[in-house]
Amino acid sequence: MIEVKRKKGESFESLLRRFGRRVQDSGRMIQARKIRFHTDLPNKNATKATALRRTELREKREYLIKSGQATEEDFRRRSKRRR
Repeated sequence: MIEVKRKKGESFESLLRRFGRRVQDSGRMIQARKIRFHTDLPNKNATKATALRRTELREKREYLIKSGQATEEDFRRRSKRRR
């Protein structure tokens, strides 16, 4: 925990600036950002399951296109932003 006490006659802006400098020097912000954006790698079973799901969906999509029940446009992703 970083503590900064106000010196006699010190303005709030300089106190805040000194606090920010102490936080930067301590490296707490860098550590917090690393933790915030860290993602764990999926395990083997989860990786295999997602790969199987992708292949099943691909095969189903190809079958529907070849049999004429759907077109390629039906499976294209539409952008959320409309122009």
